[in-house]
Amino acid sequence: QVQLVESGGGLVQAGGSLRLSCAASGRTFSTYAMGWFRQAPGKEREFVATISRSGGSTAYADSVKGRFTISRDNAKNSEYLQMNGLKPEDTAVYYCAAKSTSYRDTIYYTSNKYDYWGQGTQVTVSS
Repeated sequence: QVQLVESGGGLVQAGGSLRLSCAASGRTFSTYAMGWFRQAPGKEREFVATISRSGGSTAYADSVKGRFTISRDNAKNSEYLQMNGLKPEDTAVYYCAAKSTSYRDTIYYTSNKYDYWGQGTQVTVSS
């Protein structure tokens, strides 16, 4: 089992940047593919980005492609989401998620594939 704790959210003006972090407990972080999802008020949770166990494969939602970058540091049991060029429509609670997998380079797009979730961190972008 793994516990996930997000940090780095906050209030930022449009065009600004934030870096979200997700710290994982345990010694098996490298056996999990990781993802970021977000949920805005009144909307369903949506996929943002995903990264494979090895870090060699990544994917992004079209709405964030070119602005957000997902990364991980297996030595630090951590995942990151660098968010640049933030827009008001990026306002949401951001969740990190972990998927146990034996495949080093497989990535996962749908929330129901993930086994563990963090509590979320609020990101608010003002216009």
